[in-house]
Amino acid sequence: MAAWLFAMVAVLTAAAVVWKMWRLFRQVVWRPYVVTKRLRRGGVRCPPYSFVSGSMKEVKRLQEEAGRIVLPPHSNDITHRVLPHFHAWSRQYGEPFFYWAGTQPRVYISDPELAKEILAKFELYVKPEPRHAVKMLVGEGVALANGIDWVRRRRILNPAFSVDKLKVMINAITECTESILHEWRNQAMAAKNQALTLEMNDEFQKLTADIIARTAFGSSYVQGKEAFMGQKRLQKYCADSLLSAFVPGRYLPTPSNIQLWKLDWKVKNSLRNIVKSRLESDNSSYGDDLLGLLIASSEKSGNKGAGPKLDLDEIIEECKTFFFAGHETSSNLLTWTIFLLSIHQDWQSKVREEVQKECAAGIHTADTLTRLKLVNMVLMEALRLYCPIPELIREASEDIELGNFSIPKGTCVMIPITKIHTSREYWGEDALDFNPLRFADGAAKAVKHHHHPSAFLPFALGPRTCIGQNFAMLESKTVLALLLQNFSFTLSVDYKHTPVSYISMQPQFGLPVLLHPLCK
Repeated sequence: MAAWLFAMVAVLTAAAVVWKMWRLFRQVVWRPYVVTKRLRRGGVRCPPYSFVSGSMKEVKRLQEEAGRIVLPPHSNDITHRVLPHFHAWSRQYGEPFFYWAGTQPRVYISDPELAKEILAKFELYVKPEPRHAVKMLVGEGVALANGIDWVRRRRILNPAFSVDKLKVMINAITECTESILHEWRNQAMAAKNQALTLEMNDEFQKLTADIIARTAFGSSYVQGKEAFMGQKRLQKYCADSLLSAFVPGRYLPTPSNIQLWKLDWKVKNSLRNIVKSRLESDNSSYGDDLLGLLIASSEKSGNKGAGPKLDLDEIIEECKTFFFAGHETSSNLLTWTIFLLSIHQDWQSKVREEVQKECAAGIHTADTLTRLKLVNMVLMEALRLYCPIPELIREASEDIELGNFSIPKGTCVMIPITKIHTSREYWGEDALDFNPLRFADGAAKAVKHHHHPSAFLPFALGPRTCIGQNFAMLESKTVLALLLQNFSFTLSVDYKHTPVSYISMQPQFGLPVLLHPLCK
């Protein structure tokens, strides 16, 4: 009997090992062979596939080479530095082409009409399963959800991000901005009103973190800011985790992982206390901040039977998404806008004149901001040339015909926004020039004469367009207007023009700027 049991265990163990070996062989050898053959049959070529690592060694090499390039400050031709692998392989293999991120195929599509189709069919092209570090950083909220779960979350969140609801946050944005401007003016006075050198990328990171904490949590601002600062510290450890070669590495109790887990627990615990306090409040209203609007909308959705309301953990994840998306996008947009206006002093003067005329009595309502036409055009042009998110990624949920070729199930589709936004084919001969006037008639008409209105997609397109775009533009207009009223600015000689993509586009060595206080 014992011998029979031993034999059965041995057979089952051997079968399990064989099954595991087959799955491994299928994943790292057979599937890459089949997918490569299928895509090449459709005319889509790729760099060589290496066992397990795919094309990633070459991606890393190209990124390291690009990281050593310092561009002329007036150059907006940045694709080869921000997306070096796309730049190199699109020239070598033509477009579309694909490469291997480990054992996952990724096809690059830079045709705006195909990009529009991909983003419109959100049920076919879904958000891919992110690395665990990305979930920790971004939050498992609406930004990463798919299917029915995304529909439910988006329906609950939409009312909180309506323009009318966001208008009441202008005063909070103004207060935060005026506070940091006061600090800068005091520093300038201490330097006897000499030009003040500041690293504006860091300054805007601090400011937008302050704004999102105040607008998201209102009366719970101090606790919210502490939680968000913890999430900010998560970024360093998440960066290390994303560079690890194997996903199982996230389970190992390395010093970095232990610190990552501690920080994530601390952030979630802080947010949990804030949310629970708000839910248990005796007030008839949950508040007019983003958290209050989110809870109110969730409760209303549950009462109407439009689907289950968000539970405590789901609200916490949405708060993490608020912070990362709202803080990162706006700070980078402001950074690159100040960079461009530092280079183009004529435009800095034009928009300052507009602000001084339209905002002489202060910025108290959204109506004031709508009159800032030139400011809006400058921000749109900054989004075009230095889009905070240089590329979008989606995953085919089934075999799909796209254009003249087929996308196999499980293949990721990459949309290189930076390339599309600076293509002469879609934007004309001045595609690489800073020319806000192209947006004089709005974003929809900016590329109309080139027959590609979908070639402008800083907030994506289709049903999954960025839910926070109204907030980002409201915040950026307010901050920029107040800054222009108080300071003029020029680029420091220490600035190195080195845009780099890591989740979002940032200046690799910061943005040192000389601020000159204006007489009030």
